[in-house]
Amino acid sequence: MSRPIGGTVAAPADPALVAETVELCSRLVRFDTSNFGGGQARGERACAEWIAQQLADVGYQPLVLEAAPRRANTVVRIPGADPGAPALLVHGHLDVVPADSADWSFDPFAGEVRDGAVWGRGALDMKDMVAMMLAVARCFGRRGFVPPRDIVLAFVADEEDSGQYGASFLVRRHAELFEGVRTAIGESGGYCVHLPDGGRLYPIAAGERGSAWMNLVAKGPAGHGSRPNPGNAVAALAAAVDRLARHVWPVHLTPTVASLLDGLRAHLGVDIDPADPATLDRLGDAAALVRPVISNSLNPTMLSAGYKHNVVPSTATAGVDGRILPGAEEAFFDTVDELLGDQVTREMLGYGAPIAARHDTAEFAAMAAALRAQDPQALVLPSCTGGGTDAKKFSRLGIQCYGFSPASAPPGFHQDDYVHGVDERVLVQSLEFGVEVLRRYLSSAVTPASPSISNL
Repeated sequence: MSRPIGGTVAAPADPALVAETVELCSRLVRFDTSNFGGGQARGERACAEWIAQQLADVGYQPLVLEAAPRRANTVVRIPGADPGAPALLVHGHLDVVPADSADWSFDPFAGEVRDGAVWGRGALDMKDMVAMMLAVARCFGRRGFVPPRDIVLAFVADEEDSGQYGASFLVRRHAELFEGVRTAIGESGGYCVHLPDGGRLYPIAAGERGSAWMNLVAKGPAGHGSRPNPGNAVAALAAAVDRLARHVWPVHLTPTVASLLDGLRAHLGVDIDPADPATLDRLGDAAALVRPVISNSLNPTMLSAGYKHNVVPSTATAGVDGRILPGAEEAFFDTVDELLGDQVTREMLGYGAPIAARHDTAEFAAMAAALRAQDPQALVLPSCTGGGTDAKKFSRLGIQCYGFSPASAPPGFHQDDYVHGVDERVLVQSLEFGVEVLRRYLSSAVTPASPSISNL
């Protein structure tokens, strides 16, 4: 089977592998693994056990590890031909954000396959990748194929919340399962972005902004609402939140984002100045890759104060979401503290440090080669993820983490419109493309002698 991609013909994909991937994705969507946050979720244990059975059916010995009742993860190591070679981790999460069926035009957990797509919550985030991981592993097992190096597959819980029942639990309690792993791949990279000149960009995430979830607390004298109160905690907090919301964060180009921009400039032949937002429009859809990662950011997300109209409260609280580029951590917190003023303090609720991996490596080159085998005209460049993934957790083990979840889509189909949105679906052509790219990459030997990526 082969499918045209924008005027080129992709390398043939195994029809049986594609059909299995579609069926696995459909079945995975039918597990309602909604994660409501705060430790409340459903379906992860049943889904993890089902995945373990699919792996056991082809001769592997997976482990199902429960972090809390019904919050389960499945991990399996596929032995490689060279047990001394650095191992690879491939991770995907089983949980999904909730879906209100009243807003959807179909049952979000039916897993329908129709009109060239698999429909349902999680089809793009990220049961498509989980299905591809599972399909390739089953293919290897049935054929007795031994990959060049050990491959660890981790199907994890709780990524859509804190990760404490998933990746964090595995790193904290079962680090031995990742012995010898030097590289990991996961979500948020390897997908197709259509460029204004008709070209196709496949960004591979070699970094992630960090996250800082904080409470801002203002304190002042309580009093009657009818009397002047110059120390009003609500007013002090409102002023601080306004200063933070209005702040224009300076451009901070990391090496990863600088390489992305250099590659796009060279390919499109346009002048792009990240300090001038108007020039980013010349990138077309690729502008969405750049805008969130050229500076730090902070968004107010919650406000809480008082209990009665005629009472000035002594405390007012705001929740804020800060995002921090690699190398810009100190500047971020210095700026926040300066803008808070004297009456407001901050409390850190959750912090994930930014991460970065090198993109001038044989590992990156192997991913790029697998993409080009399916799309010979692929432009492959490093990128930085504006949000966060489980990569932050696995990086604590000294693992270099990349966003590489290969996917393809025609012009006009923007998967970001459906991730966490209504009527989510993944195109069958994307699964066909992605599973073949993943199979090729996992089958390849990655050594220092692999092709360079100096042409990227």
